[in-house]
Amino acid sequence: MEKTRMWYMIWKHFILIWAVYSSFFTPLEFGFFRGLPENLFLLDIAGQFAFLIDIVIRFFVAYRDSHSYRIVSNRNLIALRYIKSRFFFDLLSCFPWDAIFKVSGRRELVRYLLWIRLSRALRVTEFFEKLEKDIRINYLATRILKLFVVELYCTHTAACIFYYLATTVPAANEGYTWIGSLKMGDYTYSHFREIDLWKRYVTSLYFAIVTMATVGYGEIHAVNVREMIFIMIYVSVDMILGAYLLGNIAALIVKGSKTEKFRDKMSELITYLNKNNIDRQTSKEIKGHLRLQYERSITEGALLQDIPASIRTKISQNLYEQHVKGASLFKECSEGFIKQIAARVHEEFFLPGEVIIEQGKVVDQLYIICHGEVEEVGKVDDDETEECVMRLQVNKSFGEVSFLCNTPQPYTVQVLDLCRVLRLDKQCLKEVLGICFSDGRIILNNLLEGKDSNLQRKILESDITLYIAQQESELAMRLNCAAYDGDIYRLKRLINAGANPNKTDYDGRSPL
Repeated sequence: MEKTRMWYMIWKHFILIWAVYSSFFTPLEFGFFRGLPENLFLLDIAGQFAFLIDIVIRFFVAYRDSHSYRIVSNRNLIALRYIKSRFFFDLLSCFPWDAIFKVSGRRELVRYLLWIRLSRALRVTEFFEKLEKDIRINYLATRILKLFVVELYCTHTAACIFYYLATTVPAANEGYTWIGSLKMGDYTYSHFREIDLWKRYVTSLYFAIVTMATVGYGEIHAVNVREMIFIMIYVSVDMILGAYLLGNIAALIVKGSKTEKFRDKMSELITYLNKNNIDRQTSKEIKGHLRLQYERSITEGALLQDIPASIRTKISQNLYEQHVKGASLFKECSEGFIKQIAARVHEEFFLPGEVIIEQGKVVDQLYIICHGEVEEVGKVDDDETEECVMRLQVNKSFGEVSFLCNTPQPYTVQVLDLCRVLRLDKQCLKEVLGICFSDGRIILNNLLEGKDSNLQRKILESDITLYIAQQESELAMRLNCAAYDGDIYRLKRLINAGANPNKTDYDGRSPL
């Protein structure tokens, strides 16, 4: 597996070199060549053959699903994803357009199809994006290099189009073009097609750069209407490009970009992990979570932390109430109880393969699934091998028995897909049960439902049962006191809160 990965990485860098070459050579071929010479034609064929091989390889390369974060290795899904994305552009890019141009009788329209190959520039863009996230490489140098490449590529493309505009006028009117009318001292470009290719390219690039920089020394300028129209479009685009370049340079100075913050945080994290000798698996999980935060932005909880508590409570209730209500543990609980729980849960993300709860551990948190899928894995019937006991999806809860009864967790809970869960702490549940008295017994009944007799006995002997019974006893005593005092208003409040007037206190007395 590692050897295959190594060979794929070598191939990936090899095809990246071809992508850089193709991205820069395509405008050059369009502008300066009306049919490639033999040596360049053979090089072009070799490049297209390499890209054809890459198309085949892409049908076998697994990918990480952006929603579930799971590695997808199913060939059908890989093929479907590739066909729906870049396949047709990649395939059309591999056509020998130069040969087709010659066979078609040098029809000008065929040459425009060369621009399809610029889709390969996306590979270069992806390479720079990965380079920016790599903390081993200096971020400032990477960004400056990227901005330089963007500026160079834009001016290079414009230079090729400038020359193309000059070569597509009738031969008799070549003097009525920007390069045909150009004079540099005593040197004239009147027969520019006979001039060395390098000199023609440098002259075109010079025209593109001084136009982009709006320097304009006056010796080189548009002559005909076509050139004027293109320059107007080019300068308009240059304004946007200039704003992009200046904005990025400003971001480099103030160190405010999201990527740079991610790199700084990752560097600090790695230093901390190395300093404290954190094991490799835990380090990998921590780094994965940090990358997840960067790629998927921040969670709702993190976004709301600076908002006033009252507004934050309302938003949390709107976001999480449906998930809390859908959990079987809270089935038929009062509306007030559901809202209180929804206001106290915390949102968390877990990556595929991570263990949320380990078998045999006592947990103080209850989890409700909002998105994704987990599985309960454990040893069954004293068998040493672990197997999947159950798969849990949206609105399912897990860890409730250990959470409520202070007993060891019967199964390990492991993430299958990228999972967004709501975490409820035990102390928060007790606080809510202190407000919504009657819901404690409902939760206990829901917990007992569907459990075998042995587990039911353990639940009935657990701390939560004792806690609920104690609460009910205290509530009955408070109700008796209110009845004894004749406090009708307190009686109404307690009954509305869920107190049962038929419930007796420790001495067997009830308000009735």
